[in-house]
Amino acid sequence: MATLFVRDIFGNYAAAEPEAVLLEAKRVIARKFRRGRALTSPALAKEALIFELADREHEVFGMICLDNQHRIIESVELFRGTIDGASVFPREVVKTALDANAAAVMFYHNHPSGVVEPSQADQQITQRLKQAFSLIEVRVLDHFIIGGIEAYSFSESGLL
Repeated sequence: MATLFVRDIFGNYAAAEPEAVLLEAKRVIARKFRRGRALTSPALAKEALIFELADREHEVFGMICLDNQHRIIESVELFRGTIDGASVFPREVVKTALDANAAAVMFYHNHPSGVVEPSQADQQITQRLKQAFSLIEVRVLDHFIIGGIEAYSFSESGLL
């Protein structure tokens, strides 16, 4: 394994443990993805979600709850599945958004296979959730699929 070097605040370089570098990277991403931070573009959400989900060996489905200015209220991992699927229950997703008093939401899930193209099931659950959320007047802004270091955005692809 290659040795990683990091620079301190004085400009000096020292060898670093890979775990320490990853931990610091998680802290940087967490600051970008903290409560009250506005998500002004899909790219911001993709960056944080790729880092969080890239190495998962099982599927997870979650939601980012946002206020009227698209500031993060909370990000919640709602369901955990197997290597090729996760059951999503719209009632629980809506309940979580209402509990957070969300004005808008973004959904996300990962594909451990690394293939980010949405399946027919992905498209169907997105439409079911969109319909459910329209009844309670909560905007669905996007649904992201993360596969390794790739990300797919339903809104950028015209599916939302």
